[in-house]
Amino acid sequence: MTDRAQTVDNLRDVLGSFGSLVAGLAPEQWKVQSLCPDWTVRGVVQHVLLIEQALMGWKPSDGGNPLDKLPGIQGELNGMSDTQLAERYRAVAGQRVAELGRADDELWDSPSITPVGQATYGRFMAIREFDLWVHERDIKLPLGLAHDDDGSAAEQALDEVALSLGYIVGKKVGLPDGSSIVFDLTGPVERRLAAVVDGRAKLVDDVADPDVTVTTDSLTFMLLACGRIDPEVPISEKKITWTGDDELGAKAARNLRFTM
Repeated sequence: MTDRAQTVDNLRDVLGSFGSLVAGLAPEQWKVQSLCPDWTVRGVVQHVLLIEQALMGWKPSDGGNPLDKLPGIQGELNGMSDTQLAERYRAVAGQRVAELGRADDELWDSPSITPVGQATYGRFMAIREFDLWVHERDIKLPLGLAHDDDGSAAEQALDEVALSLGYIVGKKVGLPDGSSIVFDLTGPVERRLAAVVDGRAKLVDDVADPDVTVTTDSLTFMLLACGRIDPEVPISEKKITWTGDDELGAKAARNLRFTM
């Protein structure tokens, strides 16, 4: 599990990187369709800002659910121009970075609601890091902008998918009991993710002789896991391939999408 200092550093990086992206958007770019089917670029920016503004100043010990604020904030943001939205993001992100810099272990370990149920405030912030990292690519990829897909922030974002690998291979791929699979990620983040089904599917350190090995780059893996691209495209382009059990490999390549 990534520690508090590393998660805070990664959040600072992704909040800042997303802010630089937003500040540099040309008027026509705000209207471009993002990788999220229901959102334009503006929709993604507004979504990210919505959550960060709701979290601004909130601690689990305060009680209540910060997401209850969303309808009111949404109405306010809807009435803003693109320029005003960018300015609001800069102000909110600046405050969030300052708050995160003051976070101590007591706050980090405190029980908290999260998008995956009751956990800790630190767990919630790890999910925010993942969300921000993915949403930046939701914008940059369709706009054809450069994107740095390695480093600590990318490693931590990938960790979130790895935590769900048991669910993905067990429920989405339908890996049979007694079988195993390895995902060989060739970079920019290099990772070997292995899972076995022994009564239930679970992530393991490694498998010496898996039934199927799926090979792809880490960005394609993340985009497939987050449901951002049609799997038939990277399959046809040979960006994702498999060896071993052909049927299981084909199912894995086409069924990585999960919902957090």
